[in-house]
Amino acid sequence: MSAPSAGQPGARQPSAGPPEDAARDVLVDVDGLRVRLAGSTVDVVDDVSFQVCSGELMGLVGESGSGKTTVALALLGHARRGLEVAAGTVLVGGTDMVTATKQQLRRLRGAEVAYVPQDPASALNPALRIGTQLIEVLRAHPEAVAAKGLGDPRARVAQTLEEAGLGGVPGLLKAYPHQLSGGQQQRVALAMAFALRPSVIVLDEPTTGLDVTTQRLVLDTVRSLCQAYGVAAVFVSHDLAVVGGLVNRLTVMYAGKVVERGPTGLVFGAPAHPYTRKLLRAVPSPERSEVLEGIDGQPPPPARRPRGCEFAPRCPLVMPACSEGPVPVVHLPGEHLVRCLRTELTVRPEENRAPGPSAQPGAAHDALLRVWGLSARYGPTEVLSNVELSVGRNECVAVVGESGSGKTTLARCLVGLHGSWSGEVRFGGEVMARTAYRRARRDLQAMQFIFQNPYTSLNPRTTIGGIVEMPLLHFFPSLGRSEREERVSQVLQDVALGPDFWSRYPDQLSGGERQRVAIARALVVSPDLLVCDEITSSLDVSVQATIVELLRRLQAERQLSLLFVTHNLALVRSIAQSVVVLSKGRVVESGPVARIFEQPEDPYTVSLMEDVPKLPRGEPDARFLAT
Repeated sequence: MSAPSAGQPGARQPSAGPPEDAARDVLVDVDGLRVRLAGSTVDVVDDVSFQVCSGELMGLVGESGSGKTTVALALLGHARRGLEVAAGTVLVGGTDMVTATKQQLRRLRGAEVAYVPQDPASALNPALRIGTQLIEVLRAHPEAVAAKGLGDPRARVAQTLEEAGLGGVPGLLKAYPHQLSGGQQQRVALAMAFALRPSVIVLDEPTTGLDVTTQRLVLDTVRSLCQAYGVAAVFVSHDLAVVGGLVNRLTVMYAGKVVERGPTGLVFGAPAHPYTRKLLRAVPSPERSEVLEGIDGQPPPPARRPRGCEFAPRCPLVMPACSEGPVPVVHLPGEHLVRCLRTELTVRPEENRAPGPSAQPGAAHDALLRVWGLSARYGPTEVLSNVELSVGRNECVAVVGESGSGKTTLARCLVGLHGSWSGEVRFGGEVMARTAYRRARRDLQAMQFIFQNPYTSLNPRTTIGGIVEMPLLHFFPSLGRSEREERVSQVLQDVALGPDFWSRYPDQLSGGERQRVAIARALVVSPDLLVCDEITSSLDVSVQATIVELLRRLQAERQLSLLFVTHNLALVRSIAQSVVVLSKGRVVESGPVARIFEQPEDPYTVSLMEDVPKLPRGEPDARFLAT
């Protein structure tokens, strides 16, 4: 989003915030950045501009494929294979990262601009101890260590770990990455990034997949370190609730362009682009049950982006002019910029969302699934202890807790994928054997499992039609080919996948489409209970909303029962009627969702509720309130 030249109306200014922000140094200045497919004229990112001052955190948000990570990597002078920077400047501390030499980039990366990746487990070297990896960062930049007076590397490592909240972890420096939890791994990555006291830090979805408690620790660490060192931070995320409570300013991207930019309070309080409004309406609330609204359609790939507004094919406010040519940037009060022709219809406070259904928990006497005294082990280690729960017919029960609380192990025990457990599980009144291969075919067909990762749960060498048809071949071998094809077509239609998906392969689908295929594969055999294991954890909020509303619709249409395992507590309010809270393998609290969320009794549940990120209400400009 290009800005007018200095002195013109709407010219770029330092970030909004407290008055003293105006005196801060601009440490990141991106102007007219364009990244394209190498050797072509196809733009992946086009006309991206923003500034970040010292001590400021800027959120870069949007769906997968919007260009967020491409822009973030440009701040380090890097473009992924097959891409090239075609135009624009990326100034970091006065150095243009686009034209910098390899020697300059080697000196700047780590010392002046640092990067925190999404998955610390793959970013940390599994063969090296944590202490070795931290000291390696300092020894690779002796000039920066000397210039910044960081002193002895070992002393600096100890100081950085203390700042990252890891100072009290015994034996940390001698540990290997696999011996740490996900949150500890991410804070080690933060310690490595801040070890050389860089002026700019880029955080690429650093809380994806973390439970709310670990997420809060990581976010608090980011906030405190940025404030302590006056760092300019760019926080890439698709989770607006997480970003909203952390950053000063927001930059919203769609299809490679900035569609909205401004202070966090204005963007949340009065979103001016239809896309931003749609994203906000897809975010679940932990405070009330609401109907989540996904965004119909898919973002266009770089080679197929429409002329004019890229969001036009999915926009509820589209008009003919939106597709006729370049869309101008509109400058609103408070350094709030939006790329849209229908701004007069969007600059108003967000209306309330429709309430979600208030279904009552299933009656105990009509329970489809009953679990008594379930305890499970991995070797000699007990991971579940005396777990009890029930799932009524046509009821959704959510199982929540931190990572390591035993949620997934419980789900695997129930479907027979983990056999080292004791206790009793009754399904449809019948006692279940411990392992799947000892269970009756009817029981396996009636209780279906949906895995967390749709990228690894689908056979990449089989078409979508073949993947969905396979359970029919196993559970209903007497069905004729035409009847199997009819059932597959119907279930693909039920999950909003058209007939053209039949011949596609998993690698041709988006993450949300793959998860719908996984749901279709489970539904095609007409089960009574779906066990869903963190099935929305890696999805964009808009895709997550679509999946949740899909499950809720299918539950009503097919009279399904759901056991919904998740660490996203905000999502629970929009889908479940009852909730079971697990901590260290034990049930600490259970009951109706409204009571548990509004009046938690166990201190652990209270702590979880406090850590759930919530969308900031924002403070709209008075002009919007009068519109």
